[in-house]
Amino acid sequence: MNSKLKNIIRFSIFLGIGIFFIWIFLRNLTADQKQEILNSMGNANYWWIALAIPLGILSHFARAMRWKMLIETMEYKPRNSNMFFAVMIGYLANLALPRLGEVSRCTILTKYENVPFQKSFGTVITERVIDMLVFIFLFFLNLALQAERLSGYIDEKIYKPLQSKLHLSYDLSGSLLILTISFILIFGVIFLVFRKKILANKLYLKIKEIVMGFVEGMKSLIKLRNPWLFGFYTFSIWGLYLLMAYIVFFSIPASSGAGLDAGLAVLVFGSVGFMVVQGGIGIYPAIVAETLVLYGVASAQGYALGWLIWTSQNLTIILLGIISLILLPILNNRKNEKA
Repeated sequence: MNSKLKNIIRFSIFLGIGIFFIWIFLRNLTADQKQEILNSMGNANYWWIALAIPLGILSHFARAMRWKMLIETMEYKPRNSNMFFAVMIGYLANLALPRLGEVSRCTILTKYENVPFQKSFGTVITERVIDMLVFIFLFFLNLALQAERLSGYIDEKIYKPLQSKLHLSYDLSGSLLILTISFILIFGVIFLVFRKKILANKLYLKIKEIVMGFVEGMKSLIKLRNPWLFGFYTFSIWGLYLLMAYIVFFSIPASSGAGLDAGLAVLVFGSVGFMVVQGGIGIYPAIVAETLVLYGVASAQGYALGWLIWTSQNLTIILLGIISLILLPILNNRKNEKA
């Protein structure tokens, strides 16, 4: 099977998963609720959405500048424009296939800035690890802030229905602990028995290559010339992500009264949707809807808001990605001619 066919199949699978989540959410809604979604989207104040778009662009620029700091620790001096173009083309590629964006970003730097692929890929992995650590911090901060709301929601929406269906009357924590320990022991035994085959396996070698790239990237953190600026860029990226989603709340009257804590909850839980399904298609609006139920926003209106946030973010990526694809070779050719 050639690579093009594989990519088409993978894209179709992710698109199919997204459509499945849309169907799952809409199938339990009444005709009036579906009409309410359309009305909320049609009557939304799109000036608030227009205000959110520049914040998104700023977050992407901050990411490009933070990445540049990591590249510069290896004595390369890439141009700001190329860093930004690479980031936007990477985002665009990631909408189609997972991990394609990371490869695209590094390929662009190799072509236009002569940065070796493995070195730049190591910094991308480092970026991912840093963002994951920030996400974990925000996730637990959100849990702490929303503990009362979440416990009531889990009890009402998950535990009680599960208990009634499976007739559960005992604590599952002990069983989960036993299962976890058993899994670890079984995995350890399998590794010991088949370690030679595992160590020679292509998947293992690929993982090893990624780990080595990560080590190379972590070295760049130690060599940072201005750690405070790096921290500022990281804070800016996530702060702008939060504001970008929260400002869209004001486009619909039902969600305009929700506080910044609701914005944090949407940011955190919505990010999980992007991790589960490529591009968050289908699942992101559903997560936003269920999250905002905690804050008294009707499910249909929350779903409409989720689509407004998702659409504005992805249209920005698509437009800037296409513009970057056009400008990248043109501007670099001009600079090379001047040089």
